[in-house]
Amino acid sequence: MSAKSSAEKPASNPSDTNEPGSVQVERPSDSAEGSNNVQKESEEVAAKSVEEDDTAAKARQRRERFKALQARAKSATERNLKETAAETQRLATDPSLLSSLSRKHAFASHNLLKADTEVAGEDFERKRAWDWTVDESEKWDKRMDKKQRHRDNVAFQDYTQDARKVYKKQLREMKPDLEAYERDKLAAIEKAAANGDLEIVETNDGEMIAVDKNGTFYSTADTIGFTENKPDRAAVDRLVGDLRKAEEAQLKRRRERRGDEEGDVTYINEKNKQFNQKLARFYNKYTTEIRDSFERGTMI
Repeated sequence: MSAKSSAEKPASNPSDTNEPGSVQVERPSDSAEGSNNVQKESEEVAAKSVEEDDTAAKARQRRERFKALQARAKSATERNLKETAAETQRLATDPSLLSSLSRKHAFASHNLLKADTEVAGEDFERKRAWDWTVDESEKWDKRMDKKQRHRDNVAFQDYTQDARKVYKKQLREMKPDLEAYERDKLAAIEKAAANGDLEIVETNDGEMIAVDKNGTFYSTADTIGFTENKPDRAAVDRLVGDLRKAEEAQLKRRRERRGDEEGDVTYINEKNKQFNQKLARFYNKYTTEIRDSFERGTMI
């Protein structure tokens, strides 16, 4: 009876018992979750360390840039102080006074050398010429002759001479564009060679010579090809500027002939103008300081 009951009794599950000597076995899902948590924690620690390294590197870069800016500011301040001191010294020195002193010094040296030479019984011009070479002396003489001719040629002679002087002045002020000239010349040669009007011949020494076949390439007295030229904008502006300068010079000479002043108009008619001129001749030397004070006050 007891054996039968023991056979019918089901086997007990070890996990259901709470006996002290029983061993509990972990499930596979619990071990996987633990490993995942450890991996996540390690990744978080690594990310935090990388972020801290980036923050430290950025802070270091900011410090380096700040130090560089401080160095630049310091050098700029020192340079500005030096330039300010130099400018102050330059403004404190009157250039007209320096030129006047140098001119007086040269004049005094000339007179002293001339007096010493005359006392010694020597020729002053000959002794003075010892400091210059023959070429320099000839150039100086030519320059003085040219200057004297220019002074003698200031007065009006005729319209032809006046036009010649204006033309020579314009030539002195003109600055030719040699690069554009060479470029246009090469384009004209290529165009003439393509049309058959010009033949390029190479000599024995390798030099290229342009031969005009029918005499139409090079300009002559009967050539009218210059009428097809179209000047650029800069040349037109330069011509307009020359015309304006000539007109201003003409107006200035006309005002000088009439006796007009370029200053402020202080008269209402010709009679009042003559009266003001008479007052100016007698009282300008006494009222100059007062008028300058009024002008300075107006400017301020």
